[in-house]
Amino acid sequence: MISSFEGINIYSKDTAALAAFYTEVLGIPLVFEGFGDFDGAKISFNVNQPGIIIWDENKWNKLTAGVINLVFSCSNLDDTYETLKSRGLKCEPPVTMEYGGKEMNFSDPDGNNITLLQGSYVE
Repeated sequence: MISSFEGINIYSKDTAALAAFYTEVLGIPLVFEGFGDFDGAKISFNVNQPGIIIWDENKWNKLTAGVINLVFSCSNLDDTYETLKSRGLKCEPPVTMEYGGKEMNFSDPDGNNITLLQGSYVE
């Protein structure tokens, strides 16, 4: 039976650039560099936690379909916005949502949607 959630696979034509975006711009650790050229690289806060696993679309084809929206939490979204903006990320400032939390939305270089969240969907 299913025992745990490993992560989300995303496919990229430029795995090194996508890994650099998540690690250098967003500051999420690279816990596994992959099997060469960042093919199978895992981005996560801990090697034993679920993460984003980047695969080479040129080698494996694009094995995902549909819309992907990755959600990350942060303690101070206004400060995070300023930090990411200083690293070159182009995005709109955070907004307070109907449920009371703050959100900021943008896309990675491959067009995957990303939501940064301060607060929680479930309180």
